[in-house]
Amino acid sequence: MTFVAAPALDATLGWIALVLAVAAGGPCLLAVCRGSEGERLVAVQMLSVVATVVLVVLAVGQDRPSYLDVPLVLALVSLAGALVFARFFGRAL
Repeated sequence: MTFVAAPALDATLGWIALVLAVAAGGPCLLAVCRGSEGERLVAVQMLSVVATVVLVVLAVGQDRPSYLDVPLVLALVSLAGALVFARFFGRAL
């Protein structure tokens, strides 16, 4: 039984993913913690977009197309979660 080593992450794409996660995810997390209900909903949606883009960049950086399933599922689940959130807090929004 032989194991194949995973391809190394391209350093440039790794830094892009890190900077994107910190620069775009930080304000989103702040808005989730301190915003009103409507602002929190928008911040959670934006945070899921940032996480999806970071996961796509990491999948491309590792040259693993099979890893692209995770961001696709995250995008679909985050949309459903936002709809449920809006349904439960519809009167407050």
